Amino acid sequence: MTPEQQRTVGARVAQLRKQRGLTQRELANAVSRTTSWLSQVERGVQPVARLDVLQLLADALGVSVQTLQPDAPTPQAAPQARISESNDLDGARLLLSGHPALDVLLADTSPEPGNLPELRDQVEELWNLTHSARFADISNKATTLVPELERTVRTCADADQAEAHGLLARTYQALAAAFVRQDESDAAWTAADRSIRAAEQSGDPLSVFAGIYRLTQAFVRLRRLDQAEHAAETAVRALERRTAKAAPAELSVLGALHLVLAHVHARSGRRAEARTELDRARQVARQLGEDRNDHDLEFGPTNVEIQAVSTAVDLGDAGEALDLGLSIDATPLSPERQARLLMDLGRAHAQRRHPGEALDCLLRAEELAPETIRTHVAARSTIRELVLVSGRSASQELLDLAERADALE
Repeated sequence: MTPEQQRTVGARVAQLRKQRGLTQRELANAVSRTTSWLSQVERGVQPVARLDVLQLLADALGVSVQTLQPDAPTPQAAPQARISESNDLDGARLLLSGHPALDVLLADTSPEPGNLPELRDQVEELWNLTHSARFADISNKATTLVPELERTVRTCADADQAEAHGLLARTYQALAAAFVRQDESDAAWTAADRSIRAAEQSGDPLSVFAGIYRLTQAFVRLRRLDQAEHAAETAVRALERRTAKAAPAELSVLGALHLVLAHVHARSGRRAEARTELDRARQVARQLGEDRNDHDLEFGPTNVEIQAVSTAVDLGDAGEALDLGLSIDATPLSPERQARLLMDLGRAHAQRRHPGEALDCLLRAEELAPETIRTHVAARSTIRELVLVSGRSASQELLDLAERADALE
């Protein structure tokens, strides 16, 4: 399917859905997919290459398959239809649902391990997708990369074991980060746990701590704040013994763990503890002296202030959040981090009853990282609140955003 065909099919699906008075969530549920996936289909981002899924969409909309895609095979040709990878993060979830390399266990001869330089480039590409919050692309990439890495760590030479396990750890960390951002907390927990195991086998202790950071984020989304606090504090205590002689990468990991502790305390309503952890993160950032991306954590002075904005919003201090946020230049950081700042500024404006400014921030965030703004729980809650407060005076831009985010369900 060409990009133009994808857009045409997506436009037909959106038009028919609206004609039948269905929300994106209702139609997505009817075809056993996520709202995020349907949003991508309607925008022409995600192709519907599986004939059975196209048939489900057609049935739910009360039309023929050919109405959606005129050149689609007839139902009798279904056995020959091309099977594509799973959509959204569904494919990535399936990766975690069983043993990742059963073929290696049963093979009469061991398969050739993957090419490490090529795998290294693929892991970098996966992280670039993660920092851009491109969830469908992450899933598609992971469905081939994870099995290849899992086979490689079981078949490569002893001299390559450390690097292969390190790449596997980073891959699972990327998946954990993506799952957290789409509120797939159970999958994030599993991915983070696997990353910790692979990191330990790589012989890189800091990668283990980075995995703990991802695990802590999963605990926060699961609202298991006691577990999040325990995991982060245990890691911080171990790292703080080395602060005086710590290398930059160690400082990055330590600072990130202080930030996640600030987040945990803010979610618990523990204002003083949250501010204490932010101050500790600022101290580490000053010692580090620059924005870095060690272990894909994007830790540095700028990210500390972005987290300070988020913490202030969580604590209900909208004025402080706006004072902090409007002075931050986040452009050197990833699209995901820039979008997160704008999202939190939108939340702060909503708390202050500034609907126009809130909508502007949310729309700018959507331009940078569409799937983050449409799937993040706090963003969707803010959009819903703006619509309710605006009532009949809600602008068409706001209503359109609410529909894209399925925020009114």
